[in-house]
Order: sequence, then structure tokens, then C-alpha cells
Amino acid sequence: MNNVKVCLSPSLFPIYSDRKSIVVVVDILRATSAICTALEQGVKSIIPVSTIEDALEYKENDEYIIAAERNGKIVSGFDLGNSPTDYFKHNLKNKKMVLTTTNGTKAINIAKIDHQVVTGSFLNLKALTSFLHEQNKSIIILCAGWKNDYCLEDTLFAGALTQELIKSNKFYFENDSTASCSMIYNLAKYNLFDFLKDSQHRKRLLHLGIENDIRYCLDYNKSNVVPILNGNELITFKKNFI
Repeated sequence: MNNVKVCLSPSLFPIYSDRKSIVVVVDILRATSAICTALEQGVKSIIPVSTIEDALEYKENDEYIIAAERNGKIVSGFDLGNSPTDYFKHNLKNKKMVLTTTNGTKAINIAKIDHQVVTGSFLNLKALTSFLHEQNKSIIILCAGWKNDYCLEDTLFAGALTQELIKSNKFYFENDSTASCSMIYNLAKYNLFDFLKDSQHRKRLLHLGIENDIRYCLDYNKSNVVPILNGNELITFKKNFI
């Protein structure tokens, strides 16, 4: 059987890294939800970069759409931020994207050094679960959090994915972080939005007037896409799971 571990912050990742497990990077509000949505909308590939300076290196290249977010807002001078609902307003089909975000893209770049990386969200939970079952490897769920701090919404997804994986009897867990995520998800699963009412990131995004993004990112199984990191690009693995 394969093990499922949850790492609740990128700052803790060196403790969990084993160079063997698949890492599922999770940033529910909003990077990994945006990545899934962009690929579902037809983006060919996404280069996740950690800094605005890294993103600016692609600014003069017409081949790329450049998306940059910091502290929940679009960075001035860039094409897009990380609002998945905003992506529906643009023709992204067959485009290439460069994306930098406050938390999610940094977590991806931390994990990719020694691991195969995929990204997860409620939007692709079923497709991701099926993909991971096929890989027959242990899993580390890396919660991007907020500036290395704990985030409740990432915890909820980690719990949801853990529960889906262990249903098959091919996976098990034995660490308290994974157990706690599963228990917290049980309390929240019938109304994720309301459960997050006191979470700091929900409050932060509501203050910015983007409740529609929050509700969208907490919706289940809207996409068959599993974003997989291939070199420095996230590309689409897609099958009909829904």
C-alpha cells in the first residue's frame, strides 16, 4: 500500500520530501484552481514562476500570456491575475501562459526539485484521484498556505483527497496532519463556503470583492484536467472521469 502525507506549509516540506512520492500542490484560493481552469479553457501550457522578475522575462515574448498576482490582486502591467472566473472572459485557447502567484507557484517550484508534481483543486478532485490511483506511488499533499502560514481551505482539500484515495484500500495514512485534515473535512464537506467564514483568506478575498471566485473554487468536479509538471511547464493530462 502507498502512504498519503499532508504537509501543511511549504516551510515544512524538507521534512516530508523523500524523492519518491508524487507531490500534489494545493492552493485552493486560488492558484491551483486557476491553473486547472486555464488548462480546461484550452491553454497549451503554463510556466509557474516564483517571482515577478521571473515573469517579466517573458513580457516581451508575444507567445505568452503573462499572469501575476500578489496579495490577491493583479500586479500592475500584467495581462491577468489568478482569478479563475476572469479566465472565462478571455480567449485562452492554444495560448501559453506564465503565472506567478503569492503562494501556489512558489510551492510548485519548491516541490519540483526532487519530485513529480501535479496540482489539485476541488474542481478536478475526481480526475486527480483517478490519476493518482493509476500511478501506484505514495503521495505528499503540499498545502501552499499563505506566505508559509497555515490555510484552512487547503486543509479541507487535503482531507477530501485523502478520503477519496483511501476508499480504494490502495492507500493509507499514519501521520497526524493527514488525520486532522480528514477530520476537519468531515465537519466542512456539506458547506465549504460557510465553514470558511472565519478563515483569513476568505475574508481577504471578500474584502477585494471576489466572492464569485471563492464559490467557484469550492465547487466539485468541474474539470477532467490533471495539471502535470513536465520540465518547467504544467501541461494537461485529461481523461473522461466526470
